[in-house]
Formats: sequence, structure tokens, C-alpha cells
Amino acid sequence: MEGQKTIDLNYANHRRQAVVRIDFDYDAELTAQVRQFKGSRWSQTMRCWYMPKAQFDLHLFFETFRGKAWVDYAGLKTTGAPAMPEARKAKAKSHPKEQTDVPAGYREMLEQKRYSMNTQKIYISYMRDFANMFHKFDLKDVTKDQINRYILWLIREKGISASQQNQRINAIKFYYEKVLGQPRQLYEIDRPRKGRSLPEVLSKEEIKKMLGVVDNIKHKCLIALIYTCGLRRSEAINLRLGDVDSKRMMIRISEAKGDKDRYVNFPTTLLNMLRDYYLEYKPLEYVFEGQPGQPYSAESVWKVVKQIARKANIRKRVYPHILRHSFATHHIEQGIDIRYIQEWMGHESIKTTQRYTHVTNGQFTFKNLLDDLL
Repeated sequence: MEGQKTIDLNYANHRRQAVVRIDFDYDAELTAQVRQFKGSRWSQTMRCWYMPKAQFDLHLFFETFRGKAWVDYAGLKTTGAPAMPEARKAKAKSHPKEQTDVPAGYREMLEQKRYSMNTQKIYISYMRDFANMFHKFDLKDVTKDQINRYILWLIREKGISASQQNQRINAIKFYYEKVLGQPRQLYEIDRPRKGRSLPEVLSKEEIKKMLGVVDNIKHKCLIALIYTCGLRRSEAINLRLGDVDSKRMMIRISEAKGDKDRYVNFPTTLLNMLRDYYLEYKPLEYVFEGQPGQPYSAESVWKVVKQIARKANIRKRVYPHILRHSFATHHIEQGIDIRYIQEWMGHESIKTTQRYTHVTNGQFTFKNLLDDLL
């Protein structure tokens, strides 16, 4: 991890409130990301960012900084413990307490199964916690009752969220089922019920306003592409010039979520915009580049979308993924079969796509999305 940015998380008491300290060497991009978290504040006395412990979601924090920084959350393993003074903290780092590592073959199997780097980090961290808890046992002999009690202890004593509970269970299951090759019915751990949250969407009029206020052709193409093709932010910034097939009017989405490639069609309106953009910017390898030959950063996409929404005077919370939500919702309103939308968006389960049926306005007519707006 040499040269990688690191964020240290620790519990602390600040102004009679239990908080999570967020320590990292100054970095403009990391600072901008931390600012996005609800409840995040800068403390002059602690000289770091912090969040109320009750509002802090470790899983969400991991997801936000995936690929951007290594998140060291060792300081959160003792519930409610105040942050260690800097002098003691430095001393502790120079003489780290010996811990049990993950079982043999665990890391290698994660790589063989081609799990993302962020998922590997999370699974390894959670599996290390599990191995530490049962360090006096041979992990092969740990019973499902012991595992259930361990998860219950995490819920009661550590206050883990439902999403973290699921990830910890998955990390444990991965060891027994994938590494040891034991049958899935070996144990049955109760999973938390997921609350159903409806996706946020923009109206066509709001997206039209956003496109109408954009002066920069690069930013306009970026927003139009994500919306009219229903792309994830990562898919848009990793799109290469060779992925755009102007003859077939198709875009190839490579190495998408779940390592599943797919094709999506796009309208002539967008093609003409992309041609104008190409003539002006002349990207070398990626459709959208920050530096020559390098993909546009995820943070830049976030900033662009927020700035344009603000300029368009849209009061909603606007972020890149809301354009993808809007794509699905507007297509359902146009009467497109939900199975096609599932394929276009790369959803593994139809249930994921069905969420958008709950936020439509009930009017179903078919028109091309982008042609309505430009």
C-alpha cells in the first residue's frame, strides 16, 4: 500500500458527544468527499474532521472511498473508546499488537473469484475480526451457533448497521463455502430485513434545465451520456473511444459491475454532441479524460453534476447516480418493457429494476429521451 492515501478512523469524545475522528494528511479530493457526509464537521481543537457516532456508517464510508484511499478502522473496534493521543498513537503504530491473520487461502480465493479490490479489503478486514474473536479455536470447528452469537454480539455491543451485518456474514460464508468448499446449508445465519428505499429521480423538465445551462461541451456530453444510456458513474469514466460504435449506434460497456459486459444504444443527438466534443478536446484513449490518456476522476463527475444542478436552480439533492435512476423511471413511463430496461442497466435481478415502477407518474408514452430535451 506504499504511496496510497490512508484515512484513520477512531472514536473520540468532542463537546460531550461521541464522535468518529477522520484523520488523514491534507488532500483536496479526500476533503471534498468527507464534506459530502451528513453531519461531518472540522474541529479546530482536534485538528481533524469528525462525525457523530450515531450518524456514522462504516460500510458507506468504505464504499465512498473505494479506490481512493485505504481506510484503517482499527480504532473503531473498541466501542466508545476515546481517540488515542497522537504521541501514544505513533508509539502504538511503531509497535503494533500482533493479530491473527485471515486463514490460509482466503486472500488467494478472493483474487481467483475476481472480487473487486474494495470488496477484498472489506472481506479481509471482517474475516480478520472473526479470526481474532475465535483465535483459541480451529476455525473449521466453529459452529453455526457460535457464529450467530458472534453476529448478535456485534449488533448489540458494536452497533453495526444492517448493511455491515450482511457484509460480515458474507465474509464468513466466503471462508466456509468458497475456501473450505463446505455446502451452503452448513449454517443459516439470519439476515437483517432490508428497508425498501425508493430511488430519487429528476423530472424530464429538470434534466432539460440542466442540459440547457451547460456551456462546457464536455460536461454537457457527460450528463447527456449518463442519462440517455443509464450508465453508472464508473461506466461513464471508464468508457474508451473504441467502445463507441457509431455505425451500429451502440456503446459497449466493458467490465461493468459484476464483470458483465453489455451493449446500450444511443441516439443520433448524442452522437452529434460527442463528435463536436471530440473535435474540441481530442481525447486520446478515454471518451472523458482528466489528463491526456487518463480517465476523468469520479470526484470530478460528482462536482460537475452538482455545480450544473445548482446553476439550473434545482433544489433537490442531485448526484451522478440520480441521472441513472431518472433514465429507468422515464423509460418505464414511456411504456418500455421492464426486462429491456433490466438489460440496458445491467441489473442481475429484475427486482432491482422493479423499484422504479414505484416512482413513475403513471403516464406511459414512447419517445427518445434526449430528443425531448434538445
